[in-house]
Amino acid sequence: MGMTGALEIDVTVSCPAWIEAVPGVEDVCRDAARAACAANGATPASTPASTPAGAEASLVLADDRFMRALNRDYRNLDEATNVLAFANADAAGDDGGDDAPGAPRILGDVVVAYETAAAEAAAEARSLADHLCHLVVHGMLHLLGHGHQTTAEADRMERLESQALFRLGVASPYEDRAER
Repeated sequence: MGMTGALEIDVTVSCPAWIEAVPGVEDVCRDAARAACAANGATPASTPASTPAGAEASLVLADDRFMRALNRDYRNLDEATNVLAFANADAAGDDGGDDAPGAPRILGDVVVAYETAAAEAAAEARSLADHLCHLVVHGMLHLLGHGHQTTAEADRMERLESQALFRLGVASPYEDRAER
């Protein structure tokens, strides 16, 4: 598990290519997840409602084959994608649902696909580590209740992503959008 305190982050590396391609990949993921929470208005050491005390999240670094199966089974799309977030529906409730007193709140799971992420990073001339940070931040914001179904939601999520990436020293992929 990650840090002690408000947010525990479990990282599972099921695709060994991640370890070879991104030195310290588990720490990179944990730092990105914490930055997402901080940008959301909650530092990992605090306990505001936006990141409940005792919260847990799971990050899975997978390959395209695994991601394709998830995408097919849960979204009816028979293709790999870069990141999927599976929010725990009970985590959204203000009362903590049926959690036992003192039990951690499970936010959900974020899964990132190696081959797709690596191809995107190369196409965008970004390091894979920086792109991974962005994908983890994006997925964590979904677990924290953010979406991008409307323009307003997408704009808010992009601002939060940019704030989190700034905390990590990673350039926002949205900064040069106006130049395109």
